[in-house]
Amino acid sequence: MFKRKITNICEISGSVLAMVYAILIASNTGNEILGFSLLLISAILFAIWGYIDKRWTFLALQFFYASSALIGLIRWA
Repeated sequence: MFKRKITNICEISGSVLAMVYAILIASNTGNEILGFSLLLISAILFAIWGYIDKRWTFLALQFFYASSALIGLIRWA
């Protein structure tokens, strides 16, 4: 029951943050640092979800997204 609650929190908050990230980057309003920070947090939340649910390929994908976020943060900082 506790695992399910944690995965729901990670799934919902990770999805919302990823949507906000996409809007911030696409809007080209100078909010790139915030956007890539949200992407990094989203990837971490999704990685937690993937680890708890033993979704190894999904967890591996989050390393790609986290790497993209870090590159974006370095690029725009």
